[in-house]
Amino acid sequence: MLTLLLVAGSVGLDNFAAAIAIGLGGVDQRVRLRIAVVFGLFEAGMPVIGLLIGRGLSGALGSAAHLVGGGLLILVGAQMGVSTLRSDDEAPPALAGAPLGRLALLAAGLSIDNLVIGFALGARDTSLVLAVIVIGVVSVGLSLAGLELGNRLGAEVGHRSELLGAGVLVAVGVAMVAGIL
Repeated sequence: MLTLLLVAGSVGLDNFAAAIAIGLGGVDQRVRLRIAVVFGLFEAGMPVIGLLIGRGLSGALGSAAHLVGGGLLILVGAQMGVSTLRSDDEAPPALAGAPLGRLALLAAGLSIDNLVIGFALGARDTSLVLAVIVIGVVSVGLSLAGLELGNRLGAEVGHRSELLGAGVLVAVGVAMVAGIL
């Protein structure tokens, strides 16, 4: 359960960072809820596919499944960190009046790494229902917090939260490889 909470928090920080950027542009309560729900659905939905694939392959991998899962988390975290450090700080996306398709595209882009994370959790034989609920709830909560705090905190905190998320993924991956989690 600790692994699942750490992973949910770290991948949810992507949404938190994006929500801060969106919040900088100012959004009303209805749009905040819409953004948080769409982000949550994608964050929780993408790992389902990865979990199912991971569960199917974990039998074939045997005792090395935790090494593969941990390695994948390390790679995703490292890629996320490098990508964050290389990215330019751009203006916040204007989603207040954006169509649902544009919001879904942003949410899909933010949650694509969850396919790999789902694979890693599936290799650990994590409950599918529990993973969906935990990742979805954490994602919606972090998205709402990011939107609320966007006007107050500024873009720099969003950048740091992505780095924190990357660091947590790497740390969880290392702990899985080491057999701690």
